[in-house]
Amino acid sequence: MTAFNEMGLSEETLRAIIELNYELPTPVQEKVIPHLLQENFQDVIALAQTGTGKTAAFGLPIIEKTDMSKRYTQHLILCPTRELCLQVADDITSYAKYHKNLRIAAVFGGTSIDRQIRVLKDGAQIVSATPGRLLDLIRRKEVNLSKIKTLILDEADEMLNMGFREDIETILKETPSEKNTLMFSATMPNEILEIANKYLKDHIQVTIGKKNAGADGVVHECYMVQAKDRYLALKRIVDFYPDVYGIVFCRTRIETQEVADNLMKDGYNADALHGDLSQAQRDAVMNKFRTRHLRMLVATDVAARGLDVDDLTHVINYNLPEELEIYTHRSGRTGRAGKKGISIIIANLKEKYKIKLIENQIKKQFEIKPIPNGKDVCQKQLFHLIDRIEKVDVKDEDIDAFLPDIYRKLEWLDREELIKKFVSVEFNRFLEYYKNSKDINVYDDGYSKKANFVRMFINLGRKDQITPPDLIGVINDITDTKHISIGKIKILQYFSFFEIDKQYVTLVLDNFKNTTYHDRKITIEITEEEDQDKRGGDRRGFRRDDRRDDRRSDSRDDRGRRDYKDRGTSSGRSDSRYEKRSDSRSDSSRPSYQSDNRRKRTPRTD
Repeated sequence: MTAFNEMGLSEETLRAIIELNYELPTPVQEKVIPHLLQENFQDVIALAQTGTGKTAAFGLPIIEKTDMSKRYTQHLILCPTRELCLQVADDITSYAKYHKNLRIAAVFGGTSIDRQIRVLKDGAQIVSATPGRLLDLIRRKEVNLSKIKTLILDEADEMLNMGFREDIETILKETPSEKNTLMFSATMPNEILEIANKYLKDHIQVTIGKKNAGADGVVHECYMVQAKDRYLALKRIVDFYPDVYGIVFCRTRIETQEVADNLMKDGYNADALHGDLSQAQRDAVMNKFRTRHLRMLVATDVAARGLDVDDLTHVINYNLPEELEIYTHRSGRTGRAGKKGISIIIANLKEKYKIKLIENQIKKQFEIKPIPNGKDVCQKQLFHLIDRIEKVDVKDEDIDAFLPDIYRKLEWLDREELIKKFVSVEFNRFLEYYKNSKDINVYDDGYSKKANFVRMFINLGRKDQITPPDLIGVINDITDTKHISIGKIKILQYFSFFEIDKQYVTLVLDNFKNTTYHDRKITIEITEEEDQDKRGGDRRGFRRDDRRDDRRSDSRDDRGRRDYKDRGTSSGRSDSRYEKRSDSRSDSSRPSYQSDNRRKRTPRTD
């Protein structure tokens, strides 16, 4: 890899980027910077994901190419949004810290045009601009683009998606024919190629990764729910990730505001970003988000374009975008600069085909995950709280004076009671909220074939008061793992069918041997649709003669039982994953299941 000091950059530029902790160039910087530093370089189309260092890739070379003795615009950067325009100008200013005669201007709407005119007249050699404000200045004859050496279209695909093509072409006509044109983009739609063929001459193409592919540091997850449960699913997911710092994408301004209002009402640090906000409101929201006073930004695609915020942990697609290419932009806002991120889709069954189209586009597969249930969320939040307590910085000199009174106040409590009360102060609201939470998963998994699922039979059904989440809980607990992929579940009166990842079939069969549930022996076996049809199955592969099959299963109950004891809390309550809710049956009717496959379990936080 070529280091920055081997690329031909000046000492002033190297000194600035060393202070910014730039150590080694990113792939796009390594390919683009040496090319642009040549005397007569070719035009460039650079395809790279958001967050891969594109600003430095073009910013460092244009600093070096600037004649600082000349006080006119030499390099123009077009950006789709005010935020990106400002970010680009700020970054280039930091790179040019030790070039004393270099002036950089940011030109954008929503603020005083008179001040921007003054900056341009003072002789800014590098101008970062949004198309709308720049056209306004051109019409007023307050900007002169006739001598520019380099025109850069940053986030070119986003500008085209926002309808700026006509504006871009108008601006291009104001520039000299003898110039270099650079296009930086995350995706390659046909419009990019059309503009490139029309305005770029003898250009080269630099591709980092695969065209239109998702970023390598991003994990893609999908949660299937009914449309009416979309907001409940969002809250469950957010609660399951206590350290979430991300963007929630919605389709419309109205929906964006509604979701943000609901999150704020429910106690989350969230706010909305959409086109109905004034510039002052937009700035206030973004300042709070950048300083992490907001943990979630609920935004439309148009409002979020050009945002440059580091260290996002999650991008949540509350709705899929209308244009599937936009998903690449959304997901690319996390997992940047070598870090990991998660891109989540909340979808319904009607959108399965869109998910497959996105998979083909980003060349990655989604992990289809169940919406966390109440026990999962409470466990994750509890251990997150314990981790915070373990790592808190105790300032002895500040707290020692208060400790004697605190000890006297709490001396009547033993250790266990003290811990319970201390945890409950923070944790009771989660327990209360999720106490009677319903299962909102959609179990008709359209990914069964892809995941190589096997259909299995179990002799537990509605008469055993078992539900899909109960069945998942039994499987997880008896196999002592939470990572088994489970597909479609069908609960019938006397028995049930479920699909399971093929690699776990042997584990399930071995662990369920001679295991009981509610004092009846569990029978579990692989079943084929053809076998079901021969035994009186309906057209969907499920048997109609429930009672006959159930009698067949019960006849095995007297052989070889082993105890599998209910793994409950120390107070004797059974694990809430397997309990029926208090409004559906009394505590005395809760299920118990037994086996000798007991293992000492340690709490899981993932």
